Amino acid sequence: MTEQQQPVFVIEKIYVKDLSLEIPNAPHIFLDREAPEVNLQLATKDAVIEGDIHEVVLTATVTARLKEKDKVMFLVEVHQAGIFRIRNVPGDDIEPVLGILCPNILFPYLRETVSDVVTRAGFPAVILNPVNFEAVYQQKKQQQQADSPAASQDSADSGTKH
Repeated sequence: MTEQQQPVFVIEKIYVKDLSLEIPNAPHIFLDREAPEVNLQLATKDAVIEGDIHEVVLTATVTARLKEKDKVMFLVEVHQAGIFRIRNVPGDDIEPVLGILCPNILFPYLRETVSDVVTRAGFPAVILNPVNFEAVYQQKKQQQQADSPAASQDSADSGTKH
Protein backbone atom coordinates (compact mmCIF):
# COMPACT_ATOMS: atom_id res chain seq x y z
CA MET A 1 0.00 0.00 0.00
CA THR A 2 1.18 3.48 -0.72
CA GLU A 3 1.05 6.22 1.91
CA GLN A 4 -2.08 7.69 0.33
CA GLN A 5 -3.94 4.39 0.75
CA GLN A 6 -3.05 3.93 4.43
CA PRO A 7 -5.94 4.55 6.80
CA VAL A 8 -5.65 7.91 8.53
CA PHE A 9 -7.18 8.76 11.91
CA VAL A 10 -6.26 12.10 13.47
CA ILE A 11 -7.75 13.83 16.49
CA GLU A 12 -8.00 17.45 15.37
CA LYS A 13 -9.73 18.90 18.44
CA ILE A 14 -11.49 17.84 21.64
CA TYR A 15 -13.77 20.37 23.30
CA VAL A 16 -16.82 20.92 25.48
CA LYS A 17 -19.57 21.91 23.06
CA ASP A 18 -22.28 22.51 25.66
CA LEU A 19 -22.47 22.36 29.43
CA SER A 20 -25.28 22.97 31.88
CA LEU A 21 -25.75 22.53 35.60
CA GLU A 22 -29.02 22.87 37.46
CA ILE A 23 -29.50 22.81 41.22
CA PRO A 24 -33.26 23.37 41.40
CA ASN A 25 -33.57 22.91 45.16
CA ALA A 26 -30.62 25.03 46.31
CA PRO A 27 -29.79 26.11 48.96
CA HIS A 28 -31.91 23.69 51.02
CA ILE A 29 -30.60 20.64 49.18
CA PHE A 30 -27.15 21.24 50.69
CA LEU A 31 -28.56 20.66 54.18
CA ASP A 32 -29.85 17.19 53.29
CA ARG A 33 -27.55 14.29 54.19
CA GLU A 34 -29.33 11.56 52.24
CA ALA A 35 -27.16 9.81 49.66
CA PRO A 36 -28.52 10.53 46.18
CA GLU A 37 -29.47 8.04 43.52
CA VAL A 38 -27.42 8.93 40.42
CA ASN A 39 -28.74 8.21 36.93
CA LEU A 40 -26.61 8.46 33.78
CA GLN A 41 -27.93 8.69 30.23
CA LEU A 42 -25.49 8.65 27.31
CA ALA A 43 -25.99 9.42 23.65
CA THR A 44 -23.67 9.79 20.67
CA LYS A 45 -24.12 11.75 17.50
CA ASP A 46 -21.84 12.20 14.53
CA ALA A 47 -21.80 14.41 11.47
CA VAL A 48 -19.56 15.06 8.50
CA ILE A 49 -18.22 18.60 8.74
CA GLU A 50 -16.57 18.52 5.34
CA GLY A 51 -14.82 15.87 3.29
CA ASP A 52 -12.94 13.57 5.65
CA ILE A 53 -13.54 15.68 8.77
CA HIS A 54 -16.14 14.41 11.23
CA GLU A 55 -17.56 15.75 14.47
CA VAL A 56 -18.61 13.26 17.14
CA VAL A 57 -20.56 14.46 20.18
CA LEU A 58 -20.89 12.32 23.29
CA THR A 59 -23.68 13.62 25.52
CA ALA A 60 -24.10 12.69 29.17
CA THR A 61 -27.05 13.66 31.33
CA VAL A 62 -26.38 12.97 35.00
CA THR A 63 -29.27 13.36 37.43
CA ALA A 64 -28.82 12.99 41.20
CA ARG A 65 -32.08 12.53 43.03
CA LEU A 66 -32.96 12.12 46.69
CA LYS A 67 -35.06 9.00 46.56
CA GLU A 68 -36.93 9.44 49.85
CA LYS A 69 -38.02 13.00 49.12
CA ASP A 70 -38.14 12.67 45.32
CA LYS A 71 -36.13 15.86 44.94
CA VAL A 72 -33.54 16.56 42.27
CA MET A 73 -30.22 17.30 43.91
CA PHE A 74 -28.53 18.33 40.66
CA LEU A 75 -28.68 17.77 36.94
CA VAL A 76 -25.58 18.05 34.74
CA GLU A 77 -25.57 17.82 30.96
CA VAL A 78 -22.28 17.74 29.08
CA HIS A 79 -21.80 17.61 25.31
CA GLN A 80 -18.18 16.50 24.87
CA ALA A 81 -17.18 16.82 21.24
CA GLY A 82 -14.29 15.93 19.03
CA ILE A 83 -13.25 16.74 15.50
CA PHE A 84 -11.64 13.78 13.77
CA ARG A 85 -9.97 13.43 10.36
CA ILE A 86 -10.76 9.98 8.98
CA ARG A 87 -9.44 9.05 5.56
CA ASN A 88 -8.93 5.86 3.54
CA VAL A 89 -11.16 3.84 5.84
CA PRO A 90 -13.50 1.42 4.02
CA GLY A 91 -17.17 2.44 4.07
CA ASP A 92 -18.24 -0.45 6.32
CA ASP A 93 -15.56 0.42 8.88
CA ILE A 94 -16.34 4.13 9.23
CA GLU A 95 -19.47 3.57 11.37
CA PRO A 96 -17.62 1.57 14.06
CA VAL A 97 -14.86 4.20 14.11
CA LEU A 98 -17.45 6.93 14.72
CA GLY A 99 -19.62 4.84 17.07
CA ILE A 100 -16.96 3.03 19.12
CA LEU A 101 -13.46 4.49 18.77
CA CYS A 102 -14.39 8.19 18.92
CA PRO A 103 -16.71 7.86 21.96
CA ASN A 104 -13.97 5.84 23.72
CA ILE A 105 -11.58 8.74 23.13
CA LEU A 106 -14.10 11.35 24.31
CA PHE A 107 -15.35 9.53 27.42
CA PRO A 108 -12.41 10.29 29.77
CA TYR A 109 -12.77 14.00 28.98
CA LEU A 110 -16.52 13.82 29.60
CA ARG A 111 -15.98 11.96 32.89
CA GLU A 112 -13.51 14.62 34.07
CA THR A 113 -15.86 17.46 33.10
CA VAL A 114 -18.81 15.90 34.96
CA SER A 115 -16.73 15.27 38.08
CA ASP A 116 -15.25 18.79 38.01
CA VAL A 117 -18.60 20.54 37.54
CA VAL A 118 -20.28 18.52 40.30
CA THR A 119 -17.49 19.21 42.82
CA ARG A 120 -17.36 22.91 41.92
CA ALA A 121 -21.11 23.01 42.57
CA GLY A 122 -20.44 21.88 46.14
CA PHE A 123 -21.32 18.19 45.88
CA PRO A 124 -19.14 15.09 46.30
CA ALA A 125 -17.48 14.03 43.04
CA VAL A 126 -19.39 11.77 40.68
CA ILE A 127 -17.05 9.31 39.00
CA LEU A 128 -18.65 7.75 35.94
CA ASN A 129 -17.94 4.05 35.47
CA PRO A 130 -16.33 2.89 32.22
CA VAL A 131 -18.70 2.31 29.31
CA ASN A 132 -18.39 -0.50 26.78
CA PHE A 133 -19.08 1.51 23.64
CA GLU A 134 -18.65 -1.57 21.46
CA ALA A 135 -21.57 -3.26 23.25
CA VAL A 136 -23.61 -0.04 23.04
CA TYR A 137 -22.87 0.17 19.30
CA GLN A 138 -23.83 -3.50 18.75
CA GLN A 139 -27.11 -3.03 20.66
CA LYS A 140 -27.90 0.03 18.58
CA LYS A 141 -27.21 -1.89 15.34
CA GLN A 142 -29.38 -4.80 16.48
CA GLN A 143 -32.19 -2.40 17.36
CA GLN A 144 -31.92 -0.75 13.94
CA GLN A 145 -32.04 -4.17 12.24
CA ALA A 146 -35.04 -5.19 14.33
CA ASP A 147 -36.80 -1.95 13.41
CA SER A 148 -35.97 -2.27 9.69
CA PRO A 149 -38.21 -5.23 8.79
CA ALA A 150 -41.10 -3.62 10.66
CA ALA A 151 -40.49 -0.34 8.88
CA SER A 152 -40.36 -1.98 5.46
CA GLN A 153 -43.49 -4.00 6.30
CA ASP A 154 -45.27 -0.79 7.35
CA SER A 155 -44.32 0.89 4.08
CA ALA A 156 -45.51 -2.17 2.15
CA ASP A 157 -48.79 -2.10 4.06
CA SER A 158 -49.28 1.59 3.37
CA GLY A 159 -49.24 1.01 -0.39
CA THR A 160 -52.33 0.71 -2.57
CA LYS A 161 -55.12 -1.48 -1.24
CA HIS A 162 -56.34 -4.40 -3.29
